[in-house]
Amino acid sequence: MHTFHNNFTPPEKKSKMSFIRPKPPQTVILLLTYASLFFLISPANAIICSSQKFSNNLYTNCTDLPTLNSSLHWTHVANTSSISIAFVAPPSKPDGWIAWAINPTGTGMAGSQALLAFKDSNGSMTVKTYNISSYSSIVEGKIAFEVSDSRAEFSAGSMKIYATLKLPKTMTEVNHVWQVGGSVMGGMPVKHEFQPENLNAKGILKIQSPQKAKTSGAPAPSPAIAPSPNTSPTGSSTSTSSSPTGSSRPTSSSATKNNVMCLFFMVIIGALMLN
Repeated sequence: MHTFHNNFTPPEKKSKMSFIRPKPPQTVILLLTYASLFFLISPANAIICSSQKFSNNLYTNCTDLPTLNSSLHWTHVANTSSISIAFVAPPSKPDGWIAWAINPTGTGMAGSQALLAFKDSNGSMTVKTYNISSYSSIVEGKIAFEVSDSRAEFSAGSMKIYATLKLPKTMTEVNHVWQVGGSVMGGMPVKHEFQPENLNAKGILKIQSPQKAKTSGAPAPSPAIAPSPNTSPTGSSTSTSSSPTGSSRPTSSSATKNNVMCLFFMVIIGALMLN
């Protein structure tokens, strides 16, 4: 009688609960990364104009401009028909320049009456005026508006232009342009870049009408910036002195808080997906 040996070994039973956890798709990780970067570099987190401090200077209005990480502070004085401004922006390079201008005849660079700040040969900040009559003619000289109390500062990587400009009494809004550049040669600003943020550095600044200011005595209303496409100015203006006066009005930082919250939740979601 033959004896049969059963060499068959039954396979091990796998746990019913075991499974392979799929790895999160690369596209999801990339999307989370891009979204996080967006919230970190969004304009609301770039410069908050109400948080900026000035030595002995307060302004009625401030606005974070839509391009070039810049901001504008100003006070409109109706009885003197003047506007005192502080323009703040980082130059594209430390030895570069910044400019702010009013264009009384158009919305672009040509025709701009510009204030331009940069470091002079001894390293001191200076402000110069440029009447930019055309794209090919950028010459230092007198501009269409009377300028007083102009000076410039450089700190924490940003340049600041202070000035007071005399405006026509009937002017209730101005076409303004702003710009930054990377270098200065022989006391002249070198051409700025022509990236979209440079070309779109212009808008409409609404100021309070002189008539309303005389009757109500109310402070100038909140800024209204209407950016428009195309080129922006390079320019500047001469003077040195003390800076303008006014009163400050803080702006809301709720957008920044919202962005921080969104970033926080995205980091948590990303961590859960990677576990």
